[in-house]
Amino acid sequence: MNTWPVQDAKARFSELLDACVSEGPQVVTRRGAETAVLVPIAEWKRLRDAARPSLKELLLSASARANLVLPARGKAKRRTPPAL
Repeated sequence: MNTWPVQDAKARFSELLDACVSEGPQVVTRRGAETAVLVPIAEWKRLRDAARPSLKELLLSASARANLVLPARGKAKRRTPPAL
């Protein structure tokens, strides 16, 4: 994986893009710290498809993700508060 300072990435974006397609992911740094990664679209799609669904997607899905056994309501025994 090659590393590109942000100034070089901006000035030579076409070269950065070509390197990404031919060599794989390219790291962009800002002030020496890794800031971003440019990845080929096939790799991005693979990563996106392999990602777990978000909480929002899970809550909005039509099917249940687990078989939970919930106790009937009103059947719980309540503790009596300690006498003072």
